[in-house]
Amino acid sequence: QSAYESLKPQRVHFQSRNFHNVLHWQPGRACTSNSSIYFVQYKTYGQRQWKNKENCWGILESFCDLTNETSDIQEPYYGRVRTTSAGIHSGWTMTRRFTPWWETRIDPPVMNMAQVNGSLLVILHAPDLPYRDQKGKNVSIEDYYKLVYRVFIINNSLEKEQKVYEGAGRVVEIGALTPGSAYCAVAEIYQP
Repeated sequence: QSAYESLKPQRVHFQSRNFHNVLHWQPGRACTSNSSIYFVQYKTYGQRQWKNKENCWGILESFCDLTNETSDIQEPYYGRVRTTSAGIHSGWTMTRRFTPWWETRIDPPVMNMAQVNGSLLVILHAPDLPYRDQKGKNVSIEDYYKLVYRVFIINNSLEKEQKVYEGAGRVVEIGALTPGSAYCAVAEIYQP
């Protein structure tokens, strides 16, 4: 097999979490750890021309943040990577089509809790996204998705879990708690 082929990056793919879209890859079979540098390009589905990702051009790392270049979350994208080692350039290895809207993983909500008059108040916050609106304010995932929250409470002494809330509200009051008992609250988000 030619050096050209054996240097090609392997397993080139996007990993997306809360719309932070990062291209990852593994070195080609013939690459030694320190001698390879990588070049990254990207494009929107349907475009002919690839664009260079300037700050991922000639890098040693095996990942590249393309969050800003893939910010239209319903648009499909491609990324590709090539290696140069000892003066030899590999061919390009391309991702499969990547659409952030369908492929991002959403983190669980952030929970704050307070005790109010014998009840437990659970305040839920959806994860922030890497985008800002025209006023510079963080954009929430709720600006894109209709989210439903589920809250469960576990009585530690009984080791019993029960769902206490399911809905779109972000403030949940849980009453009828047994005095002197320890509780654990768990929350999740899903998109119907």
